[in-house]
Amino acid sequence: MRGQAFEKGRGCHVESDPPESYTRREDILSARPGDTAIFEGSITDLQQRLAARGYIADTGLAVSLFLALRLGRPLFLEGQAGVGKTALASAIAEALETDLIRLQCYEGLDITHAAYEWDYARQMLELRILEASGAIDRSAARRELYSEAFLIKRPLLQAIDPARTRPAVLLIDEIDRADEEFEGYLLELLAEFQMTIPELGTVRATEPPLVILTSNRTRDVHDALKRRCLYQWIDYPSFDKELAIVARRAPRASAHLARQITAVVHELRAAELYKAPGVSETLDWVAALTALDRDAPDLESLDATLGVALKASEDIEAVRGERLAGILARAASR
Repeated sequence: MRGQAFEKGRGCHVESDPPESYTRREDILSARPGDTAIFEGSITDLQQRLAARGYIADTGLAVSLFLALRLGRPLFLEGQAGVGKTALASAIAEALETDLIRLQCYEGLDITHAAYEWDYARQMLELRILEASGAIDRSAARRELYSEAFLIKRPLLQAIDPARTRPAVLLIDEIDRADEEFEGYLLELLAEFQMTIPELGTVRATEPPLVILTSNRTRDVHDALKRRCLYQWIDYPSFDKELAIVARRAPRASAHLARQITAVVHELRAAELYKAPGVSETLDWVAALTALDRDAPDLESLDATLGVALKASEDIEAVRGERLAGILARAASR
């Protein structure tokens, strides 16, 4: 006999007899995905919707996102930290006027925090109530205790909940920080938009989510996961594109300040630093100097706020002084 029982806390499966509730509930929980597209517009429409939310997407990224929406495929985004991978998920959720469900990955992440867990305290209380009633039927008790009423839905299960009437955006952020075993658990969800819960059955989305996975490439992600996704590398933006991003996201900043800080950040990225600043650091730096009532950068204010853009003490010390003055002078000439 074949079945699956969950080994608590490790996200793996072992063979066991299937519970009685498994086959009886499977048809109910495995409704077929709907055919309603979450987005019916063109690639240009998609770019315009994102731009209205402050996200400037180039053609390559917009095409990948468009195809992910039209084909119902997960989108795997890779690139350096701070280039806008996470921000894209937030922007598209706003543009589509739907829920953003975020799963932040970390070492040791397992399915009790990512997918689901049983409410053991409530189950024990219910069991005692059944015992006190004096009429316990083991099969009926099992069906009662392992029902949706006692199921705690975590982000992955929330995203494929059959009760959803509109697809959500599921962000699986920094998958490279999770263990390789967790990647294996995601394969069923990414391929079929479904999840097997041994005690309950197979849960399949009626409205499959748009799944966006991000990676900062701190380690290689397994090919089995990548094959289930469309892939897009996001690089640091060009000067003109980053300046346009700053203009949209920091409208209170003076045009001169925005241009000069963007140029300074591009100079820093060309330097040999331990951690180059991303677009988010550019925005933070412009916001910080605007808060200090600066309409244009000067050496003193840049030196005082280096920690906004650079996150390693070695980089700050390496840039300070004459090197920073040279960077500012070159930025002023752009």
